Amino acid sequence: MKTLRNLLLLCVFAASAAWAQGNLEIDTPAISQVRGAMQARHAQLAPHYASGAVGLTADGRVELRDAAAVPLAQRQAVQALVAQENGDRDALYREIARANGHPEWEAEVRSTFAQRWIERAQGGWYVQSGGKWIRK
Repeated sequence: MKTLRNLLLLCVFAASAAWAQGNLEIDTPAISQVRGAMQARHAQLAPHYASGAVGLTADGRVELRDAAAVPLAQRQAVQALVAQENGDRDALYREIARANGHPEWEAEVRSTFAQRWIERAQGGWYVQSGGKWIRK
């Protein structure tokens, strides 16, 4: 199983190819802090990706796609994890664009990450494609 860190690095390297201007800055304190929080949370989210309760959206976020797959007693905690993850993902995209002096790149950073995360999702995880959920 690939770690979130490896996946983030793959996404960043893929994103850097999207900009002909040169190297993409990905090692600022703000970016490192967000990546660390995402790495720590991944172990908690992974079982929910595997069960199909949580999926990867086409816009670079995660979503509780099947609340019934989460026991009622855990549902609020999973919703909180999803909200925290989405906050960090939004911050990651924003900080990468800002760190490179181009806040206008945020949408392109988001799009590139979304595409790469979906491409590299593990088999059995749900991802959005064409507005529909599909199981990889």
